[in-house]
Amino acid sequence: MTATEPATDRAAVIGAGAWGTTLAWLTAEKEHPVRLWARRAEQAQAIAATRENALHLPGTPLPDTIDVTDNLADALDAARYVLFVVPSAYLRGIVREAAPHIHPDARLISAIKGLELDTGKRMSQVILEETRRDPRQVMALSGPNLSGEIAARMPAMSAVAGTSEDLVRECQSFLSTPLFRIYANYDILGVEICGALKNVIAIAAGVSDGLGFGANAKAALVTRGLTEMGRFGTRLGADRATFWGIAGIGDLLATCNSPLSRNYQVGLRLGQGQPVSEAIRSQTSVAEGIPTTAAVCRLAHHLGVEAPIISALHGVLFEQDTPADAVKALMARQWRAEKEDWQ
Repeated sequence: MTATEPATDRAAVIGAGAWGTTLAWLTAEKEHPVRLWARRAEQAQAIAATRENALHLPGTPLPDTIDVTDNLADALDAARYVLFVVPSAYLRGIVREAAPHIHPDARLISAIKGLELDTGKRMSQVILEETRRDPRQVMALSGPNLSGEIAARMPAMSAVAGTSEDLVRECQSFLSTPLFRIYANYDILGVEICGALKNVIAIAAGVSDGLGFGANAKAALVTRGLTEMGRFGTRLGADRATFWGIAGIGDLLATCNSPLSRNYQVGLRLGQGQPVSEAIRSQTSVAEGIPTTAAVCRLAHHLGVEAPIISALHGVLFEQDTPADAVKALMARQWRAEKEDWQ
């Protein structure tokens, strides 16, 4: 296909983890042609042969309208909608390789909840830098979207965010299904910050549960965690209302409470006494909250943003602090008045 020919309504889903496979399945359910790209040839061949992603989404049969490939050019050919669903650490390299094959009219949607480790940049920023597209073409999808629940046909909601009302509404229509309700949002910065930082707080929530603490501790942790998310996001220019929406408090509540959350599971194991390396190895997918913790701590220091929970978790993940020590440090902080302190 040449760049002058129109794009079709095909979707290219770049990444065959649990969420990427779920998005491919959701799109195919609406009878759109879909190509699912897997990084490893053996994974693509196994999914194509069995019509199931046995590693990341077992028990969910994939319709024949999903073509599976490990060839980026084939996956992207004629696609109007390109969804990036790969670990944040790999995104820049993958987008750089994909860029020459992306149709000029394509809508580029990040479904990745993380920040680039070295730069602290949001995923939409990475996509823009590597594709040099009109910023209106780049959007973000985020919300409480645990793959296992969606694949089991349980109701779920998310937000698609961007700067163009027309393109956001178009992608809202494209992604919505009877059981997957999509809200339009025009604060892409806030939506991406919510998606990244809620994973950090989810690890902390898992630690709390692993230590055997109760509902009081967890409620306080989630509440103050949301304050840190909002303080950080609004300093960068996000809309405060975003943090009270489906991509903010909605996703935070789901991720901090569900055993399906890999970030929560890492924290749970840490709280139960597992070393960091062992807790990470136990996961079949990347827990984005770990590199995001490092990226956010650096940015918070640069911006002068107070983030005690995130800083305490950084100590556990990267500085050999124990979870018990982190809790003591948080509880011993100077007394203060509770106030609206996001600015």
